[in-house]
Amino acid sequence: MARVYLDHNATAPLRPEARQAMLEAMDLVGNPSSVHAEGRAAKALLEHARSRIATALGAEGADIVFTSGATEAAALACAGRGLHGGAVEHDAVGSWVDDTLTVDGDGGVTVAEPGMSVLQAANSETGVLQDLPEELAVSDMTQAFGKVPVDFDASGVRMVLISAHKLGGPKGVGALVLRRGQEVPARIRGGGQEMGRRSGTENLVGIAGFAAAAEAAAGDVASGRWERIEQLRNILEKALEAAAKTTIFVGKGRPRLPNTSCFTTPGWKGESQVIQMDLAGYAISAGSACSSGKVRASRVLSAMGFDGDAAASAVRVSLGLETTENDVLRFAESWLAKEHKHRARAA
Repeated sequence: MARVYLDHNATAPLRPEARQAMLEAMDLVGNPSSVHAEGRAAKALLEHARSRIATALGAEGADIVFTSGATEAAALACAGRGLHGGAVEHDAVGSWVDDTLTVDGDGGVTVAEPGMSVLQAANSETGVLQDLPEELAVSDMTQAFGKVPVDFDASGVRMVLISAHKLGGPKGVGALVLRRGQEVPARIRGGGQEMGRRSGTENLVGIAGFAAAAEAAAGDVASGRWERIEQLRNILEKALEAAAKTTIFVGKGRPRLPNTSCFTTPGWKGESQVIQMDLAGYAISAGSACSSGKVRASRVLSAMGFDGDAAASAVRVSLGLETTENDVLRFAESWLAKEHKHRARAA
């Protein structure tokens, strides 16, 4: 049988709109910083892409600074600011903030000082959605953008991180979105590109793909396409829950991304599950994909109060817009067969 890709939170397949936009951008020879006709054409494409992403994000009143990805955007926004965060933040953010914000058993985070805090809009492992307080310093919207409605201008958040490849754009391009008047010190200095906040010739091909993907993704959210995916996620969880009696579904007590299911079967290591399902033809993950191939106990589940065994036994299934009910049911059947064998061996 054909392989089934169920790891969309790690990276989403490249959208055809993004591919076409990138191919067209490859034909532009000019540097956006050059003043001749070729440079002006490249500059026009760059600024049009910036405008399209702003519209898709509801950020018409913001500055958009293109980066190499959300990781660089996090460094630009957070480094040296002494910000508070919760232990459920992605490592790209967690490496710049402390872990002083309280996390409850459902993954909810309590923010006492919004102006000095970072809070993700959606967790990449559990899919848990957060309520973002007014005047929040930074929010990682990498997973939320393109799956649920977002409106930067209405949110009151000062800075937001986004990434192209999570919503069907190319890898290696992202952005820091800043409310007008918000300043950050440049970490990469040089020619003064990106309003002096991030020097270096812009990745025009990647940015063109980013803009096309963001526009298409926002359209999918507005048209309700993710509602069907949420139904498939619920079908999956119901099928597993009915037969896997020791399996715990993480974050079910809070609103979640429509495509994400994180579940733990204590005693059955997540790494083993990922390998077994890969051999069976299914791509899933054991937490975040941004740890250089390492599989380890989930820091997110540990922060939520799960013990070490449960935190090391979690996997994430993340669906995409092309996922079918047959994909979900086949996966459930295959996973349950392996879960039954695991229980038999452990008995």
